[in-house]
Order: sequence, then structure tokens, then C-alpha cells
Amino acid sequence: MNHSNQGPDMERRRELQSTLRIDDVPTVRAMVAQKLREAIMSGTLKPGQRLVERELCEMMGVSRPSIREALRALEADGLVNTVPHRGPVVSTISLEEARQLYAARAVLEGFAGRECARLHDPDVARRIGEALTRLKAAAAKQDLVGCLEAKTDFYAALIGGCRNAFIERMLKPLHDRIQLLRITSMSQPKRINKSLREVTAIWRAIQNGDADLAERCCVDHINAAAVAALDMIEKSSAAKEAAPSDD
Repeated sequence: MNHSNQGPDMERRRELQSTLRIDDVPTVRAMVAQKLREAIMSGTLKPGQRLVERELCEMMGVSRPSIREALRALEADGLVNTVPHRGPVVSTISLEEARQLYAARAVLEGFAGRECARLHDPDVARRIGEALTRLKAAAAKQDLVGCLEAKTDFYAALIGGCRNAFIERMLKPLHDRIQLLRITSMSQPKRINKSLREVTAIWRAIQNGDADLAERCCVDHINAAAVAALDMIEKSSAAKEAAPSDD
């Protein structure tokens, strides 16, 4: 028996196996959690909406334990909240929580903008610019989902561009929570137009390598977003208080 070709053949086989092997197969729970996360982030599942396990099982075609585990994971991320006598619901954000979220975001994202400009990486500026172009196009078509996706890409490029893993890990859950407010605020024409001007200023400062200006533009943008969000929460709370009781 000729063994002369076994060495190269075995080596090619190992190389092919390492290329094709699937080591990280997502669990059903992870896939369910991702689908629910996307539905929450896009506004398909709205803040305060009940998440009935039986209905989710039927719609998603998975078992109740998978739904339950996914909901627990989303609750840990602050996107789902378990309410006594109602069960899991899509999280809402209180006035005080919103104040704290935006205050923390201003500090962290201001630093991210400063670092992006200081590092002055053309690829980062290009990715931010591309997301901004998509955002403008979506806004012109009044495409809310497109706006949300482009805004998410804009922030991802900005935060990733600062090359600080700790900042990235701290900002992600903040953005997930703030997305619950952004869905409503981005549907307001005055806010989206003002937001476009603000993020354009951020991009230009980063493109020009102006660290001080980039930080200031980021903080100004977040403060303006906070004013709009807090006003929206106050009006929503006032409307609920004025509504007639079901009792």
C-alpha cells in the first residue's frame, strides 16, 4: 500500500475541515432572543406591550422554555421587564431613568467622538460618512426603519472608531435602552431634521481631526436628544394621567 501521498492529503483534509467547521452554532434561545430584540428595536414590539409566552411560541414555532430563556436574557439587557400580575412586557423608560441614561451617554460618547477625531482614521470617517448618507436618504423618504438602522450604523462606526473596548461595552446597553425612545422621537420631522444637522457636524469634526469640536458636537447632539426625549416622556405621562380610568 502506497502511503507516500497520505501526508499531503491529510494536511489538505485538515485545512478544509478547519475552513468548513462550524464551531459556534447559535442556540434556539439565542436566535429567539435576537428576533425579539430586533422586533423591539424596530418598534414592531412597542414599549409597554405584553409578551405572552403562548402567543410567542405559536408565532415563532419554538418551545415555551426557549421563549422563557430568551425573555430572561432580554430582561438582563433592560429591554424586557416582568410586571406583577401581567408578566413580561417591553420595557418603558421613566423620566429619571432617561435623565441618567443621557447624562452617562454624553460623557462616554463625547469621549468616543474626541478619540475618533484624535486618531483621525480615514476608514472610520468613511464608515461614519456612509452611515450618514444612508440616514439622509432614509429621512428624505420618511423611512423610519431605515433611519433607525442608519443611526445604529452611525453610532456603531463612531463608537468602534474610538478603539476603546471598555467604552464600547458600556455604551451598547445604553443605546439599546435609548432605542426605545428613539423610535418615537425619530418619527417627528422637526427632530429628525435637527438630528441630521447635529450628526453631520460630528462627522465633519471627525473628518477634520478636530478632537475638541468632535467632543463638543457629540455632547451637544446628546443634550438635544435628551431634551426631546424628556419632553416626550413628560407629555406621555401627562396624557396617561388625564385619560379616564377603566375602573
